[in-house]
Amino acid sequence: MRRWSLGMMFGLIVVVAGSPTPIVGQTPSAETTYTPPRTSDGHPDIQGTWQVLNAAHWDLEGATARLGVPTGHGWVDGGTGTIPYQPWALAKKKENFAKRAELGGWSGDPEAKCLVGGVPRMTYMGPFQIIQQADKVTFLYQYRRFLRRVYMNGNSHPEGPIEFWMGDSRGRWEGNTLVIDVVHFNDKTWFDRAGNFHSEELHVIERYTPTTPYHMLYEATIEDPKVFTRPWKISMPLYKLQGREAELMEYRCDAYLLDQEWDKPNSTYFQER
Repeated sequence: MRRWSLGMMFGLIVVVAGSPTPIVGQTPSAETTYTPPRTSDGHPDIQGTWQVLNAAHWDLEGATARLGVPTGHGWVDGGTGTIPYQPWALAKKKENFAKRAELGGWSGDPEAKCLVGGVPRMTYMGPFQIIQQADKVTFLYQYRRFLRRVYMNGNSHPEGPIEFWMGDSRGRWEGNTLVIDVVHFNDKTWFDRAGNFHSEELHVIERYTPTTPYHMLYEATIEDPKVFTRPWKISMPLYKLQGREAELMEYRCDAYLLDQEWDKPNSTYFQER
């Protein structure tokens, strides 16, 4: 049997610790001294392909393992909280969960109908790519190959009411953090597969903070006075994909939604995309 000397083991630890490979278990924090590289216009460079490694897409409050569902931590208010629903809205959330697999009408999980995931859900539905330009930041999502533009020119949101699937996004830089203010939603998207939902009065403030060359902290403060008793927050790490894994793949979704409102060429769904 080959014996490992103390020196060999110490050398192995040093090599692993010095490796640039992302550490999956590392949790990014907004309190960081990391200085990210800059783009040609002087802003932090957060370009690349990113992905969460958690079960938030199944349930933001924490997923319980069952057939087809992985065990997952909760992500609401530091992982210790629950979504602060008004009483009527909590009952609606439970109804949504019970009907999550339905395809008819507007009931059921919108993902089951191949609809756009909304904000913040698209962030943790799969990999996405960030592309920066002087006047905008573009998010390209693998799910539905959907394109989202965040305008960085300082203009305010257009006058409402307007009901978009992904809202209207206006961004700014606060130090190394990209801050995105999102309003003008419809009420058709969910936060996850557990039936957590919102109304057209949803307001989301997103924050993307690079913490290492391979990690970014994602935070979203969620406000909707029609549904929740107070604002609440989610935060989770994003991991930068490398090599072939950084390539967004083709996406196909087959819902076979015949004769539904969103399946008609003149529907508002197709017009707003």
